Amino acid sequence: MASYSFISTIFLSSPAPFSRSPNRPPLLLLRPPLNTTIFSLSRSLSLPNKTRSTTNSSFILNSSLYNSTPTHSTISKLFLFTKNPLLSSSLDSFFIFCTSVVLSFSLLLTNVDSASAFVITPSRKLQTDELATVRLFQENTPSVVYITNLAVRQDAFTLDVLEVPQGSGSGFVWDKDGHVVTNYHVIRGASDLKVTLADQSAYDAKVVGFDQDKDVAVLRIEAPKNKLRPIPLGVSADLLVGQKVFAIGNPFGLDHTLTTGVISGLRREISSAATGRPIQDVIQTDAAINPGNSGGPLLDSSGSLIGINTAIYSPSGASSGVGFSIPVDTVNGIVDQLVRFGKVTRPILGIKFAPDQSVEQLGVSGVLVLDAPANGPAGKAGLLPTKRDAYGRLILGDIITSVNGKKVTNGSDLYRILDQCKVGDKVTVEVLRGDHMEKIPVTLEPKPDES
Repeated sequence: MASYSFISTIFLSSPAPFSRSPNRPPLLLLRPPLNTTIFSLSRSLSLPNKTRSTTNSSFILNSSLYNSTPTHSTISKLFLFTKNPLLSSSLDSFFIFCTSVVLSFSLLLTNVDSASAFVITPSRKLQTDELATVRLFQENTPSVVYITNLAVRQDAFTLDVLEVPQGSGSGFVWDKDGHVVTNYHVIRGASDLKVTLADQSAYDAKVVGFDQDKDVAVLRIEAPKNKLRPIPLGVSADLLVGQKVFAIGNPFGLDHTLTTGVISGLRREISSAATGRPIQDVIQTDAAINPGNSGGPLLDSSGSLIGINTAIYSPSGASSGVGFSIPVDTVNGIVDQLVRFGKVTRPILGIKFAPDQSVEQLGVSGVLVLDAPANGPAGKAGLLPTKRDAYGRLILGDIITSVNGKKVTNGSDLYRILDQCKVGDKVTVEVLRGDHMEKIPVTLEPKPDES
């Protein structure tokens, strides 16, 4: 450790302060008066032959004070105590000097850097809820990933084929096998996908499967298991309005952004952006969700997954305080099927139906069948589609009014009922055909494979 030097304090009988004359050299060697008593505390330092100088009234004196040696000298720390009436003030100065000596010795013995020893770092005291939020973010950030949607484009001038980003979103690690869960609309139309982990390592991703109706997709990356931290799963069935929630994602390309809020509504219903099929029991939150947050996790106060951030209600496209998340109970079953089979086996009637507004204009309530392919469940059961006669006049098809005794007023009601059924179930479909009602048994079949 570097040697420490003490600043000498000299008190003389004369009250006049020392001053350096312009004609004098910068070094001032002083010999003490005869009526003074010398108390010295010295520490030997190796100095060159030439005597060094000091500034600002700090003086270096030869260790012998009377006899100089040409080779080495010792810096003496002197306190000159004069026998004069100013005894009390001199004692005060003596105590101050002793304090500085003790402080200097403490720095020497504790091996502390001389500059940093005087730096005082104030302790930052966070509140309990702040500490919990910080801990939640630190523990769950490694589970959140950044997804880049790449598309192939051809340069108009050189005709070169380029791969350019056409969108981005968020996702999270599902398991140690490299499965990553996100929204389907994040990967829609992609030729290639890249997944960036929290440590900024990027991997090419392959699509394992997706469910357009519920806006859920599963990817897979070949990453080391020690880099994959699956997100803890929670339960969405027992959520309450007012419960605190946290959203982590990559809004506008800003990676790993945390926003907080509360659950402002439950059991909402939104439509899938791809198929228009309703998604039930959606969580509504006022946590800021912006473009780029799609596919990211919505967490409860314990850091467990309770939903996937999927949509916002905003006329401007930015966060307006109304965001929607697909509940984890719905996601859990979908992801399980996608990982095991690569697709979701969901029952269908096999029909195309008219928009709800068109049926309302007819003054009836129900779902108007526009098409029922002959090889589909409804076509096999005998449901009639809408068609035109030989003169071009429109002949309305069957209007579905109930399924298994449950009333159907629009397409959302029909989807909601079918979501509660399984492939192979036989349901009773009540239809309005012309001016009379008929009940037709239909055996539900799985949805065809989609590419």
